[in-house]
Amino acid sequence: MEQLLRAALQHNVPSTNELFVTVYAGEATGYMPEAASALLDDPALDAVVRAIPAGSQHVVTEELDSGLGRIHAVIVPVHGADSGTGFYIVAAHVDQVLGAHTAFMRTFALVALAVLALIGLVAWWVIGYLLRPLAELAETAHAVGETELDRRAPVRGNDDVAELATRFNTMLDRLAGAIGTQRQFLDDAGHELRTPLTVLRGHLELIDPTDPADVVETRDLLLDETARMSRMVEDLVVLAAAERPDFVKPAPLDLAGLTDDVLDKMRALGDRRWVMEARADAVVVGDAQRLTQAALQLADNAVKFTEPGTTIAVGTSVALGVATLWVRDEGPGVDPADRERIFERFTRAEDARSTGGRGLGLAIERAVAHGHGGEVSASDGGPVRADGSRGLRVALTWPTHSPDQATDPIPEHTP
Repeated sequence: MEQLLRAALQHNVPSTNELFVTVYAGEATGYMPEAASALLDDPALDAVVRAIPAGSQHVVTEELDSGLGRIHAVIVPVHGADSGTGFYIVAAHVDQVLGAHTAFMRTFALVALAVLALIGLVAWWVIGYLLRPLAELAETAHAVGETELDRRAPVRGNDDVAELATRFNTMLDRLAGAIGTQRQFLDDAGHELRTPLTVLRGHLELIDPTDPADVVETRDLLLDETARMSRMVEDLVVLAAAERPDFVKPAPLDLAGLTDDVLDKMRALGDRRWVMEARADAVVVGDAQRLTQAALQLADNAVKFTEPGTTIAVGTSVALGVATLWVRDEGPGVDPADRERIFERFTRAEDARSTGGRGLGLAIERAVAHGHGGEVSASDGGPVRADGSRGLRVALTWPTHSPDQATDPIPEHTP
């Protein structure tokens, strides 16, 4: 038995933290490596070995608190035919084995915490960078008020957040435009209606109820002022409607037919020599009702500034994808310095002060032109005549959206 146990020690090599011990006849007979010598007289191991029944063939596994610390021991009984029982014991340092794992786990935990902290910092910075435009957008939305509509959210890059900021700024532009239009409407209406209301009140206060002639005269004057106020209110309503997206309803439009219809309706506006100067035979995209309204408004203005029997011409043309509708008269014309501002609300040229106009007609022309995506302009109606007048030509232009249909205007001179 002793030779067998010695051979077992000689032919097995312990791994790290392993201890080999052999026991025979109640005494430790060998060990390997040197550190295992501490187990030879260890009372805890000795007590376990002595507790194993004689003749037992079961391997015993125990965890012991020995002089070397906590060990995990596997005790194998070895039996001989006539030499009694011996024990082959393999023990492992639990603390040392777990200590290596503990050190590894501690290092892993520290590294993981450091990486987690680094990831957290980077994520915090990235999220802050990504959400900064939203914070600026919220700050802008909070700062924008009725009295501070010029604030805009900064736009950086071309991602979804930048697209959101762009659309938000577009919404603010529309909101500022709508509020500006509302303020202008209120200011203009209040300014222009104040004078006729003052006239009405003054004549009502001065009327002599006992004088029939005074009553009739005052009545006629008040009716005239009331009619002027009604026309002014109607024009203001049209201009207010121009801010709506459905102010212009574009559709395929026969420009030649529109020219004919407009000329027929213009003849009823006054005793003038009505002439079709040009007529475009083309189909364009436009709102026939609004374009007719604009043309008749231009013709009405021309009647106000011309003498009976003078020429007022209307014409249309299409070229390079642009349609043009114009009205030309032989009136006094407009000074070049005033030709841009006459299209503003309640603005009249110096020569127009005596007509009593409301200064809204040409503003309506501009609204119709802008509704079609075009523009309106004024120029001389012809060469300067002997009396110094040069006439006025007001043209409304807008894109046809069908440039392939453009044709040269067909000149006609029909009185």
